[in-house]
Amino acid sequence: MKKKSPSRMRRIASDIVLFGTVFFLVAIGSLFVWVATLDIPDLSAFNQRLVAQSTKLYDRTGETILYDTNSDVRRTVVRYDEISEYLKNATIAIEDAEFWTHAGVRPTAIVRSMITSLSQGKGVFSGGGGSTITQQVIKNSVLQQERSLTRKIKEAILAIRLEQVMEKDEILLTYLNESPYGGTLYGVEEAAQAFFGKHANEVTLAEAAYLASLPQAPTRLSPYTQSFRDPQTREVSQLEVRKNYVLTRMEEEGMITKDEAEIARAEEVAWKPYISATIRAPHYVMYVLEQLQEKYGDEYLNKGYKIITAVDLPLQEKAEAIVKEYALKNDAAYNAANASLVAEDPKNGDVLVLVGSRDFFEENIDDPRVAGQYNVATNETPGRQPGSSFKPFIYATAFEKGYTPDSILFDVETQFSTACAVDNFKTNSEDPNCYSPKNYDHQFRGPVSIRNALAQSLNVPAVKMFYLAGRKSSVKTARDMGITTLPDTTPSLDLVLGSGEVTLYQMVSAYAVFASEGIKIEPRTVLRIEDSRSTVLKEFDEVNAGRVLERNTALNISSILSDNAARAPLFGANSPLHFGERDVAAKTGTTNDKKDVWIIGYTPNLVAGAWAGNNNNVEMKEISGLIITPLWRAFMDEALRELPSESFPEPTHTVTGKPILDGVWLGMNTYGEPEIHSELYFIDSENPTGSQPNNPNSDPQFKYWEYGVLNWLQGLLGQNNTSFPSLSTTTTEVIGQ
Repeated sequence: MKKKSPSRMRRIASDIVLFGTVFFLVAIGSLFVWVATLDIPDLSAFNQRLVAQSTKLYDRTGETILYDTNSDVRRTVVRYDEISEYLKNATIAIEDAEFWTHAGVRPTAIVRSMITSLSQGKGVFSGGGGSTITQQVIKNSVLQQERSLTRKIKEAILAIRLEQVMEKDEILLTYLNESPYGGTLYGVEEAAQAFFGKHANEVTLAEAAYLASLPQAPTRLSPYTQSFRDPQTREVSQLEVRKNYVLTRMEEEGMITKDEAEIARAEEVAWKPYISATIRAPHYVMYVLEQLQEKYGDEYLNKGYKIITAVDLPLQEKAEAIVKEYALKNDAAYNAANASLVAEDPKNGDVLVLVGSRDFFEENIDDPRVAGQYNVATNETPGRQPGSSFKPFIYATAFEKGYTPDSILFDVETQFSTACAVDNFKTNSEDPNCYSPKNYDHQFRGPVSIRNALAQSLNVPAVKMFYLAGRKSSVKTARDMGITTLPDTTPSLDLVLGSGEVTLYQMVSAYAVFASEGIKIEPRTVLRIEDSRSTVLKEFDEVNAGRVLERNTALNISSILSDNAARAPLFGANSPLHFGERDVAAKTGTTNDKKDVWIIGYTPNLVAGAWAGNNNNVEMKEISGLIITPLWRAFMDEALRELPSESFPEPTHTVTGKPILDGVWLGMNTYGEPEIHSELYFIDSENPTGSQPNNPNSDPQFKYWEYGVLNWLQGLLGQNNTSFPSLSTTTTEVIGQ
């Protein structure tokens, strides 16, 4: 092949360079022509810049204002020398470390922000990163809050111009005097006074780091919606994490020493009580603002919009009064200082009520058991254990796999840990290698139906059901129904008794699947957003996520949880769970460590859940449904008074043809062997041993479950050996339970 001459190669390279140069110049020229056509505001009008319009939140009628985001706006302008150097440096460290040297923009930071947004599946200009302090001053004061290429270019041009007409310290002062710090607070002076009772030049390094953390997400990071005051949860607070990051950045920039940073990280800051303009349904409002800010930034909070929420205000305010009344009673009687309540319409997902604590405006924030502004219902830290209120998810999984409400489980003392001796009935608290849970009354009932086991909240059958239905399958059921805080891994057996971590908001949403006969509808707190002329900008239709349970599965759970005769041995025939002729399903939950009590109940047209305990997880004096049930019943009586009475449809009775699944215990199988381990004949295939129906001996749990049944029978019949006794009238009567 003939080689090309060097001179020809040089000509080709030269042509490529020439073409590239021409293309680049044309592109740059086109960009300049396009930029020249943009309507760039005149900076001479900087002092007449845009003022945030008042966005208002309304109840579901669209008539009653819950909160005006800019009513009674609090802003006090201070001089540059009236602001702490700590606060100036903290702001620069976290927002714009190159502030003193750039000319208004940082192109590399903008590119990084664009790449990050794209990598997260967002739009190129959806992120808030990359903006200098100068750009943020322009964005917050001159330009509209849209996210677009045009606005970003205008912002950059104006930032460069502003740097030419204002000194750096003037720009920083403008930012510190006008940035939002949450609610109606604007500027560092008002924020310092509201949060710490100090002037802006008096704040400590730790306080300055907190203040510098807020402007990027003042609603989500509000100190009044965080749990950082509790030493047990301090490290997981979003605000606490960001404050510590501010200190790290200050240290990296040489603004403070390592020792100063460590002292500030450990400092216990004293926060003043929350003071607000008029606000109704405060926990609901703050949760909606947090959701909007997280989804849209501050775009929807200062444009004069109308946010129509889903809250039923009369019912919300009744719930607030009920929660406070009963929480104060429980505090005195049980050392259960706080309580929370959530209610949802299962037909459309509307969150009708959200009460996050006993009193949002409570001034006693020194009591770590209760912080009024902290929303227990929605916050995932610290996690709350649901106790037995988690059991319906397990039984629902079992019904999906062929079990029926009549299926028999053996409620006998059983050791489930194969690392422990078969005859050792120690609990995990007594020996970490053992796991032998007890029932609430320390009694064991022998063979019982699933209906009675769930209605009476028996623990041993629930653990067996969890094993048989499949642990990973059961977790998937709970996740599909709305419990997103559970890890997607194979859990330990004690999860069925509520060792996982959930929120009340999630639990109510998940139980709504039972009420809606297996359909998952996402909870909805905002119905629509309108502009100042009442033009609908966004309408949030109900989101039907589809069927996550078979209809008959959901109906079976509702049938059991509303069966007053089945639960009477535990609660009594006339308990607060019984509503006469009205169908109401309910499940309580308690934790063995005396830290959480729950009740979730529902009708076909209302789901309501309540929690009681202490924010800092201090133990209550005792643990039982008596702590929370009266609060829930008082709310249900108010709510159901306004709703039509609806009944749960009867589930289809299923016959499998397998005796133990259909509620029949034969006593002997076809091989003439004792039918004491029949449960293990139906182990799910996800279990590692994969036992065959006629060979349960291959499962490691077999001898433990068998021993438990034999031990129970021996005690029941008064025999002194482990041979299988023939069925007697006594045994048959027990089976009939």
